[in-house]
Amino acid sequence: MMKAMHLGLLVALFPGLSVAADFSDPDWPCIQRKVENLSAGLMWPHPVPPAPLTPEAEELAAVLALRRVSLEEAETHIRTFLEQQAADEQLLGNVFHAVFDKLSADRLRLIGGIARYSRSQIALTEKIEAERIEMAKLTAEKAPDFDRIDKLEEEMDWNERIFLDRSRALTYVCETPVLIEKRVYAVAQLLLKHLPQ
Repeated sequence: MMKAMHLGLLVALFPGLSVAADFSDPDWPCIQRKVENLSAGLMWPHPVPPAPLTPEAEELAAVLALRRVSLEEAETHIRTFLEQQAADEQLLGNVFHAVFDKLSADRLRLIGGIARYSRSQIALTEKIEAERIEMAKLTAEKAPDFDRIDKLEEEMDWNERIFLDRSRALTYVCETPVLIEKRVYAVAQLLLKHLPQ
């Protein structure tokens, strides 16, 4: 309940900040719905008995899991791999599952990081609010402590700047789990089109 109130306070303090429409998880600051675990079965429609990968297949999976490798480059790597290895449903399925496991683990770590990021923003908001309250009290006194007021004003400015900088980065941070999910799906599609008919 308190965290939901703090998220409300974030919006009041910084009206331009987007927060989650769903407050069921107060640690989730993103507009995107929180989906912790992906389903490999939704992306790879064939049953795949687990089997160890050859070193070449492991290398292919590692390359396909790299988000900096474009889908066009990924397609080239798959074709090169299949020039030396017959397209086999189980082999390609296991390559997909290796990619899926790697990217799903990365995505889950990222989601945990977003929650920590959100908690640090909430803590910073609490600090800013406490500073505002103290500032109001100090300025209302008959003989205000101007040195303390100046120091407090400096701290508030600094904390608000940090908060806003982090808030601006939030859009990218929140989109990353979705981009990883899209990558896994795209890799599945690239591999599926090479399955023997």
